Amino acid sequence: MLEGALGRSPGQPKLLNAIGLNRLAARDPSAAAATFRQAVALDPAAAPLWLNLATAQRLLGDAEGQLESLERSLVIDPYLLPALVQKAQLLEQSGDRRALATYGAVLNIVGDNTQIPPGLADVLRHARRYIAADQARLAQSLSISLRDLRGQVADAAASRFDHCVDVVLGRRRVFYPQPTGLLYPGLPVAEFFARDMVPWLDRLEAATAMIIDEFRALIDQGAADFVPYVDIAPGIPTNQWEDLNRSPEWSAFFLWKDGERQAGACARCPATAAVLDALPMLDLPGRGPAAFFSILRAGAHIPPHTGVSNVRAVVHLPLIVPPDCGFRVGASTVQWRPGKAFAFDDTIDHEAWNRSDRDRAILILDIWNPYLSDTERALIAALTAALDAHAMRAV
Repeated sequence: MLEGALGRSPGQPKLLNAIGLNRLAARDPSAAAATFRQAVALDPAAAPLWLNLATAQRLLGDAEGQLESLERSLVIDPYLLPALVQKAQLLEQSGDRRALATYGAVLNIVGDNTQIPPGLADVLRHARRYIAADQARLAQSLSISLRDLRGQVADAAASRFDHCVDVVLGRRRVFYPQPTGLLYPGLPVAEFFARDMVPWLDRLEAATAMIIDEFRALIDQGAADFVPYVDIAPGIPTNQWEDLNRSPEWSAFFLWKDGERQAGACARCPATAAVLDALPMLDLPGRGPAAFFSILRAGAHIPPHTGVSNVRAVVHLPLIVPPDCGFRVGASTVQWRPGKAFAFDDTIDHEAWNRSDRDRAILILDIWNPYLSDTERALIAALTAALDAHAMRAV
């Protein structure tokens, strides 16, 4: 045989591989498998050789040998995509539930890559359908299994449980705080805070009509005092803010800014200022609170982003909200409703949009993260003051 005459030169496994591939092309999987076995015996650490052997075994109908060869290749290279695809297909054919995880690994490796060969694109579509079908069966099973007990629990009391089920079923992604500045560890992760954690929201909502009247008066006087919310200095990368930097598409009228009460602005909106003065807002001199009227122009979009620190939470009081306006925090999307306030963690990825033909207006203010104790708030204020003092010192 030709293979026997090759000796043991360093290139012999490569030559055997070429011979095996030729035999596959000639539709002789038995001879190809024998050749690939010689190749892996000489170079057992070469993952492609094991993959080629698995391909020959697949053509021979040797499912057990094929799976063993695929697993040998994946031990060497866990990211060898053709081996993962072939393994997923083999497991699916045999009804082995490990196919779900294997198809999932294929999808994770490909990720958001848009340069997908046509053949692989078909595999990816099938993988998504296969996983989705299993999730649909699981959803139906869970609905039946949990129906009686879940039906006895109010939606508000089971919100975290429902979130958990959605994650299990792949309906929701899991988002975590990603502040651009200070991260305070150990705080529970909440996209939106429960109303009982911000018990004074009712008081804020009760003032909605007065606040809207003062906002409209500002607009009637002209929008010159509304400034672009995004104002990045020249020379600094704008990244996702390219379209909104120094743009009136998202503008603000500040009543509090960087922890300082804006006396002139508050004098023009005395009822709104009085409401804010009575609320337990964030208290970090030089940093916060901020409190402002926010206008998002018709057709504008605030891109996904995260805030500075999870020691604060942000409250929205919707004032003027046309249809087709929305707001997403993490995996949760809400529609603003005039007069219905809520608090959220803005260090979780979030975005907003106004797809209507009219402007949207809300009142925004900073508060402490409700999970912080009074002692922690005092310590954080001292830490922030010390950090700011250090930053002011000459190097």
